[in-house]
Amino acid sequence: METTKILFGYTIYLPVALFLTYYVSKTLFQNGKIFMLDIFKGREEIAEATNRIFETGFYLLNIGFALMILRLDLDTNTYQELVERLSYKIGGFAIYLGVMLFFNLYFFFRGKRKAKEAQIEERMVFKA
Repeated sequence: METTKILFGYTIYLPVALFLTYYVSKTLFQNGKIFMLDIFKGREEIAEATNRIFETGFYLLNIGFALMILRLDLDTNTYQELVERLSYKIGGFAIYLGVMLFFNLYFFFRGKRKAKEAQIEERMVFKA
């Protein structure tokens, strides 16, 4: 009977983890395109290519982590424990995704700042 509950837990955890990854990724990289265009001075092809590479890496890291923490052990054979374990696992994964989101935003803002500094330096060299 425990195996059935564990399989039931997997059928809940995997779609939720994959959906969360998909949702965060789409939100981040649709809006991240603006930062990439700014960083690459409006060169749309390189901005979109870089954004897609980051998106692919984001998927690989997060889906890989979701699969790595898939294991679900139940000490007792109750639905209460199953729900508690799933909430802990899904909540932990959601926190991890939030950290990854802010980590990516940091790199977007850092890239934007570096691009702005480079533009200022170019203007100074051009005026001199």
